Amino acid sequence: MTNNIFIDESCHLESDNSSIMCIGFIKVDESKYEILKEGITKLKSDHKQFAEIKWSKFSRSRLPLYKSLVDYFFATPLQFKCILVKYKDRLGEMDLSKGSHENFYYKMIEFLLRTSPSEEKYRVYLDIINSRGKDRLNKIQESLLETYSDDFPFIRLQHLHSHHNVFFEMADFFVGAIAYSARKVINEVPDNAAKNEFLEYFESKSGYSLYEGTELWETKFIIIDHQPKQRTL
Repeated sequence: MTNNIFIDESCHLESDNSSIMCIGFIKVDESKYEILKEGITKLKSDHKQFAEIKWSKFSRSRLPLYKSLVDYFFATPLQFKCILVKYKDRLGEMDLSKGSHENFYYKMIEFLLRTSPSEEKYRVYLDIINSRGKDRLNKIQESLLETYSDDFPFIRLQHLHSHHNVFFEMADFFVGAIAYSARKVINEVPDNAAKNEFLEYFESKSGYSLYEGTELWETKFIIIDHQPKQRTL
């Protein structure tokens, strides 16, 4: 089996005025790719919404579409997994790995993609953010190669423009919602009634509070709640 993984992130920069960081992906079985893609495209068409879905462009008028997107996710074989990093300001030298915030980002990507031994293979796609994309891909591959020696399950690591792919849109929206939920709890963002309504709907469908993480045995919808510890040394 081959799977496509579409990675997006929120508040991942070192100086973005947030103590929250979230990196996540949507996982798509290659054999069901076209059917699932057509399903999301039809969903947008049914709601007469053809623009890119992004959390940063959240609109009350699109609430029915957003809720339908959540319904679609939980009704299909799509999977989601993310790491929610809280207290980003606590990151010390041991967390950052070689003293670099960028290296911490690579470490989180490697941990996010960590898999159990199996016959599955993966094509991994990341959103193109800046001109350093090729360097980032090389660093991520180096990190993955340190974990997987003989049986490397990743047959492709590639950058794509997010607005060309509906699965990037879903990853962006879910990651953004989870980051917003955590930022709201610590009063980093203003209250927003429409976003609150969506979060309540999302949580009712997932069965979890988005800012608290999920159980270890979840496979469909996974939030890893990572809180860097305050060290005494």
